[in-house]
Amino acid sequence: MSIVDYGEYKGNRLIILKRDEDDKFPFSFGKTKAKLIVENFEAIKKFAEEE
Repeated sequence: MSIVDYGEYKGNRLIILKRDEDDKFPFSFGKTKAKLIVENFEAIKKFAEEE
């Protein structure tokens, strides 16, 4: 199960996604990218499910 955390970069809030507590390379992004991901969720889901 992944871990969701929150942080800050230059005064802007970030969401941080980790595979586990020891993840050395977490995936983080701010509101602008989060909105882009939400708008394109179906395309991202399709991409992730491709073999």
